[in-house]
Amino acid sequence: MQRRKLFSVALAGVLASGALAACGDSPNESPNNNSNKAAATVLTVGMPNGPQTENHNPFLSTSASSSLGYKWVIYEPLMMWNPVKPAEPSKPWLATGAEWAPDSKSVKITVRDNATWSDGQKLTANDVAFTFNLIKKTKALNTNNTPYGEITVAGNVVTITFTSSMFVYKEKFLGQTPIVPEHLWKDMKDPATDTVKNPVGSGPYTLKSFTPQTTTLVARESGYWGTAPAVKELRYSSPTGNDAQTTALADGSIEWSFVFIPNYKTVFIDKDPAHYKVWAPPVLGIHGLYINTSKKPFDNVALRQAMNMVVDREDIFNVAEAGYFHPLVTSVTGLPSPAGDAFIADAYKGKNQAVDIEGAKALLTGAGFKLNGNTLNDPSGKPVKLTLTDPAGWSDYQTSLEIVKDNLSKIGIAATVEKANQDAWFKNVEEGKFDATFRWTNGGSTPFDIYQTVMDGSLLQPVGKASPAGNFGRFNNPEATAALTAYKNASDDAARKTALDTLQKVFVEQVPMIPVGADNIGMAYSTKNWVGWPDDSNPYGAGQPTQANALDVILHLKPATS
Repeated sequence: MQRRKLFSVALAGVLASGALAACGDSPNESPNNNSNKAAATVLTVGMPNGPQTENHNPFLSTSASSSLGYKWVIYEPLMMWNPVKPAEPSKPWLATGAEWAPDSKSVKITVRDNATWSDGQKLTANDVAFTFNLIKKTKALNTNNTPYGEITVAGNVVTITFTSSMFVYKEKFLGQTPIVPEHLWKDMKDPATDTVKNPVGSGPYTLKSFTPQTTTLVARESGYWGTAPAVKELRYSSPTGNDAQTTALADGSIEWSFVFIPNYKTVFIDKDPAHYKVWAPPVLGIHGLYINTSKKPFDNVALRQAMNMVVDREDIFNVAEAGYFHPLVTSVTGLPSPAGDAFIADAYKGKNQAVDIEGAKALLTGAGFKLNGNTLNDPSGKPVKLTLTDPAGWSDYQTSLEIVKDNLSKIGIAATVEKANQDAWFKNVEEGKFDATFRWTNGGSTPFDIYQTVMDGSLLQPVGKASPAGNFGRFNNPEATAALTAYKNASDDAARKTALDTLQKVFVEQVPMIPVGADNIGMAYSTKNWVGWPDDSNPYGAGQPTQANALDVILHLKPATS
């Protein structure tokens, strides 16, 4: 899971104020706005990612379909996994079932026989095998380094073998891989970069129109294997950052979004208390300050430890995250509570983060750094400076960076805050071209995903070469990489605990990333026109519209007037 991707989920961009105002009237309102209005047919969805370039390639993280989330209503996964309840079995989707071997090194996938592509051709097991073979042979698509072995087809059953255990990836492997049609993709020159203008998928929606501000999809008239959706039209908009997105939610022109809202009760919920809601379910994932460990002097572990000691997490939670959006992470292990409590190593139980400026100064002095007035000089005599960067429209992250800037000044580190362009930020972070940045980790049913995003040496790339799946800070620690491998290949809980204890030790002592808050995959939404949303009483899926189970949410919706 990616928070703003996206995890993932990105939050920045530009939308002319006139275009936003033009959306002010709900498409579901009758001309007279009376109580006898017809049942809703249109759902408006928004992500504050700015103007989009037309590309519906589901494998490209920066495509419009990925950025806004609508790829999941065009292209479907084999199973539907619920990250809010990650331990629960996934629901059959394009597959009617999936049988894993006891060692998690092979899976037999039974593909449903009643699915068709939106161009009318039948979806078969060969399409499923083609999709995984495409990922297998295209390194840029295999962002999780899935250890593919053989992929074979017998009737409607696809058997995939792996060279190592898939224990930690099983649900996400089947639940977060969009299946594509072989007859249209087999001749594609480069599926990792090619533009898709006319998407054909197995989902219940097809593309109607595209503009940089709004993408419109309509429900298929026939041929969809599942229940026909009550939502007949989906309109995905892309306003300017969090503020413009919040305005659109408050005036009703957008009904569903994942967005940080400062003072959310006053500026959103109080505008229509009967219908406006916020749901932010926590997951086993975190966010924090990634440090580029390949850059001097940040390759010095003492400097990273000192930075960790002065970051005021409570201030970030209360001021930057409005006291709700990213629950405070206090454990030195970076594991959030309560989701991660059971995984904390014995050596770190009860050990929490605390601001210790004097302790940080002493640590730096002992490591050869010198504090001259308000300037920290590294052991070579150079002043310690860094740029803190995140996209301009991500208001919570920008505020977090300003707090960190002030925190670091207490130990003489001169920081500047950069308000980056969203697309440039994604590219630079993936290529390791940054000093420090706030970003999320992947999430899953165990802490593996958190530590793997931050410390996996198998994802390590030289600066300038993209590593989209993680290790953005170019952290090179063979012990952590070996422990990650040991964890995912372990055959029993005792072996997993040993590996996890090692991962926590490396994370605490080497500080490849400064953990700050727990992640959530929630939403701001309206029940005025549509009901059936997930919430605490029925958490059947993630609320974030860019998550792989977004289609499951949409298919649960019914008109409020029905």
